[in-house]
Amino acid sequence: MAKLSTLSRSIEGKVALITGAANGMGRATAHLFADEGAHVAVVDVDADGVEQVVEEITGAGGTAQGWALDLRDADAIRQVVEAVAADFGGLDILINNAGVSQHVQIDDEGYEAVWDRLQDVLLRAHTRTIRAALPFLRNSDSGRIVNIASTEGLGATPHTSPYTAAKHGVIGLTRSMAVELGRDGITVNCICPGPIRTNMTAAIPEDHKTIFAKRRVPLRRYAVPEEVAHGTLSLVLPASGYINGVALPVDGGMTIKNA
Repeated sequence: MAKLSTLSRSIEGKVALITGAANGMGRATAHLFADEGAHVAVVDVDADGVEQVVEEITGAGGTAQGWALDLRDADAIRQVVEAVAADFGGLDILINNAGVSQHVQIDDEGYEAVWDRLQDVLLRAHTRTIRAALPFLRNSDSGRIVNIASTEGLGATPHTSPYTAAKHGVIGLTRSMAVELGRDGITVNCICPGPIRTNMTAAIPEDHKTIFAKRRVPLRRYAVPEEVAHGTLSLVLPASGYINGVALPVDGGMTIKNA
């Protein structure tokens, strides 16, 4: 029986650059995209982690290369993006996933240093990576950008204002770029993960995770990174070419729950 649909749900052969890909959601996204046939550029500040993820992907029969990159270095970002496009013959998908988190109160002595670090990694790096990738994405027949924000970009919790401000900024950047780059056929969307089992949440005791999830999350659990990766995959499919400028919560329903 012939298929009745006409739009592709495959990223096979697409070139995807994923930042923060050495662990957590970035690692899961790199694995998933490789499983789906994409050529994956694994990018992270953790050189050993990059090497490990590349070995995992290639050992499973996928295609991946790795680059160690400090996203606070604008020149290095440009060089890595150009190297990825040169080695893979182009660039179709950019996933701005790299992240850091730090609790700090507004009147703490080191507040401004924390602010600068988090804005550099969580927001400024996104703009720099997009700018570096743009010439190559414009040459793609299905250019896709996905920025990883957070449910903190949709609300707030105490003692995280640099992080929260940056994640609100990621959503604003996503919407602005969706409007600006739409004429080039490039879609720009973002994912807002809720409570996920990553390095950032590893220090939270299990009983605290359980209490929080039962109280705040309708699905009553933390997610695993691959669940976020599948949300990201859905936004980069060729068939998703009319989804643009959205902030998609992957949070088990947490942000819609009143009490």
